[in-house]
Amino acid sequence: MKKETRPDWQPLEEAVPIDVFHAEVWAWAKRLSVTECVREIHLRPMKRKWASCSSRGRLTFDTNLLRQPAEFRREVIVHELLHLKVPNHGKVFKALLNAYLASAETASLTKQEKPTDIVSKS
Repeated sequence: MKKETRPDWQPLEEAVPIDVFHAEVWAWAKRLSVTECVREIHLRPMKRKWASCSSRGRLTFDTNLLRQPAEFRREVIVHELLHLKVPNHGKVFKALLNAYLASAETASLTKQEKPTDIVSKS
């Protein structure tokens, strides 16, 4: 994923611990059913991309991604892992990406009570 898709928000003051990031990647790999395809996960400084994925299952993420908000990290992780299923950015890839990111957003919203729900319970 190219860095021209850089988010508008400010980087986090503290980076997410590497083991937490790896856990995020593995959790998404399991959800996308690509755990068998993931061979290596690496972090290193990258100038032009947030991440890359090889056909052999090597995922490389920019170390600056650790300072990005969870939503953006999730987008990059899902994007790269989907390349293990669909190698290009065609219609199928975009549909899967949108579906997985939308379901993740819905899941996080359902975990929180909406202000209107709290008012209606009184």
